[in-house]
Amino acid sequence: MNLCQHGKRGGLILTAVLGSSALFSFGQASSPSAQEMAQRVDRHYNQLHSLKAGFSESYEGLGMRRTESGTMLLQKPGCMKWEYSSPAGKLFVLDGKFAWFYSRGDTQVQRIPAKQLDDLRSPLRFLLGHTQLEKELSNLKLVSAAGGRFTLAGQPKGPGNTLDKRVRRLTLVVTADGAITGIEMEETDGALTRFTFTGEQANAPIPAGAFHFTPPAGVPVVNALPPV
Repeated sequence: MNLCQHGKRGGLILTAVLGSSALFSFGQASSPSAQEMAQRVDRHYNQLHSLKAGFSESYEGLGMRRTESGTMLLQKPGCMKWEYSSPAGKLFVLDGKFAWFYSRGDTQVQRIPAKQLDDLRSPLRFLLGHTQLEKELSNLKLVSAAGGRFTLAGQPKGPGNTLDKRVRRLTLVVTADGAITGIEMEETDGALTRFTFTGEQANAPIPAGAFHFTPPAGVPVVNALPPV
């Protein structure tokens, strides 16, 4: 059974809810509070059962700098796929039970139980369930940004949030109606990771088997340890 196929809703209902959300957001004051914006993000993502977007990812830290890009797929409950075009052949899949890491040419596939995942893509995992940003982040602050967007910043908090020991600050760049167009994570060691998202397709059709990963022939699977 595909663990990612449950939780879909009728398209007409979703369309109606999305429309009412947009009307609500544009009817609000031009300067919402941090709490109001967090609630708009919650509404935007809690209505969705799937999402497709392009992404670019940059990392600076520990004397390194890299930039990568590709396509991201999300599907409730609990499934995620990051397929990289640069570097080509790099893949991250969360199938609802395990997370799989593989890059073309690697001598092994890394696998880790989803519940133990502590990866810098995992802030997006809260979008795969029932989003409640005010429970995920403390000390929320909202600042106006270019293009009518806003930055919503806070600190990951526990219990149960493993990122609270790794990430000092999490900042979301959001539109007025609550769509996330960027994420910036400042780690406790000073490293900085940024994600930018483009071309969001809400409730995009997801091909059957999109989140099923089959290791390449002859490549062993190893159980990876969660980051400390």
